Amino acid sequence: MPDHRFSPRRILVLGALAGSALLLAGCNTTSPSTGAPGFASLEFTPHGYSLPHGKGCNVRVARYRAVIDNDVHIGQVNKQVSKTIYREIDRAAAVCARGNDAKSQAMIRASEIKYGYPSTI
Repeated sequence: MPDHRFSPRRILVLGALAGSALLLAGCNTTSPSTGAPGFASLEFTPHGYSLPHGKGCNVRVARYRAVIDNDVHIGQVNKQVSKTIYREIDRAAAVCARGNDAKSQAMIRASEIKYGYPSTI
């Protein structure tokens, strides 16, 4: 009966697993801080930040606007994209003011999806 404990395929698989483990272990190492912010922003969401609560298109519009305001403040959204998003929010707010709750909320949801925001915020 052949000895399969050290077959070329098994050695290759074990080598690949060991290499993957080493690569992943590298992700968990810490390096000395240089004091530079790197990719993270020095700004952050202010303490006490909260989103409007309730139901209806007015609240949905206000919540989305608050999220965008915060993301603009911390530098997560560039100015050109934020202008486009604010125009979409303003259009949804106008539709809401005319009494079309469902259409206004659908407009906000579409904008959230388009720009990668969770539509359940």
